[in-house]
Amino acid sequence: MARLSPALKQATPVQVARGEGVYVYDLDGRRYLDFTAGIGVTSTGHCHPRVVAAAQEQVATLIHGQYTTVMHQPLLRLAERLGDVLPAELNSVFFMNSGSEAVEASVRLARHATGRPLVVAFDGGFHGRTMGAAALTTSGAKIRAGIGPLMGGVAFAPFPYAFRYGWSEDEAVAFCLRELDRLLITAAPAADVAAFIIEPVLGEGGYVPTPPAFLTGLRERADAHGILLIVDEVQTGFGRTGKFWGHQHTEGVTPDILITAKGLASGFPLSGIAAREELMAKAWPGSQGGTYGGNAVACAAALATLDVIESEGLVANAAEQGLRLRDALQKVAADNPGIADVRGLGLMVGSEFCTPDGAPDPAAATRAHAAAAEKGLLLLTCGAHGNVVRMIPPLIVTAEQIDEAAAIWAEAVRA
Repeated sequence: MARLSPALKQATPVQVARGEGVYVYDLDGRRYLDFTAGIGVTSTGHCHPRVVAAAQEQVATLIHGQYTTVMHQPLLRLAERLGDVLPAELNSVFFMNSGSEAVEASVRLARHATGRPLVVAFDGGFHGRTMGAAALTTSGAKIRAGIGPLMGGVAFAPFPYAFRYGWSEDEAVAFCLRELDRLLITAAPAADVAAFIIEPVLGEGGYVPTPPAFLTGLRERADAHGILLIVDEVQTGFGRTGKFWGHQHTEGVTPDILITAKGLASGFPLSGIAAREELMAKAWPGSQGGTYGGNAVACAAALATLDVIESEGLVANAAEQGLRLRDALQKVAADNPGIADVRGLGLMVGSEFCTPDGAPDPAAATRAHAAAAEKGLLLLTCGAHGNVVRMIPPLIVTAEQIDEAAAIWAEAVRA
């Protein structure tokens, strides 16, 4: 009898039988608050009726219409509909299945468009597990270890993780921009750099928001040197941070290429990149495609997801409930000195555990994470040391559910 790979590890011991809204139910019928949302995927909650209905209707009509062979209406409607939520300049889209694929498509496009070989990524970033995406990732050794050599042409610059450095945010930003400027005249000459790639909030790297001043500095340097700015919105997009796109917390900055996935289709595999049409047209012939990209059922689910986000005001809800969540977690931290920092944007909030001398404390984070699951609250850890516990509930979460989760979390931390 075949079994799942032993390398596949669960973050919680739960075997799920069904999901509904913010909750999942195990095989015995026990209910859990799911503040993982499938790592930020079930943006409209588990099995939202409108998403289910759209997918059921599409399954009965057309399941797979391979988009370099034939064209189908859900794909065309989704491309048009995204124009309502994307920055106006980004008027051309290309769809794939996963975030990693979209990341690699963005790098391919940047290199084709500029004729340059190098990409600059930032310490702590997570961009995927495939070979090209892993080459851009430094959120933890497990993504890169034992598989080299990875894709070449990647240089890394420091990310302004102010808490880690023990500095103010302004000091961290100033230092990291100086180091980036140095990189551009040393190991990664600016004339050879095709793109910068960055997350608006470090995801696997510890739920650290990118300071607006740093993103502004990247845009300025990109413009000065003819470099493209790629913003990886795989986890931060579709309302997660309390704005539709995470980069919109920085006024006046629009990426050249935007990457989206996760919450795009409420659980169906779908990803994409968006760029200006004249930039997208610089992709070489045959460089964009894929067997399952832009699947008809996934596109139908994405259209329904957009309807739900708009009609139920979920971006505003993410902003409102995110503040409530962060305030509640800060109160828990105030009573528990082992939690050294609470941070995030919208419904993307992390609690970092440290020892009294300031060292990362992954053991404490693991204990709190496990205790929360025992008490009915499902969470995830992140950060290079695994010492950050993150909360990432669906965008439909209510104030009552936030309060319930915060109460369980307080009990778990005390335990």
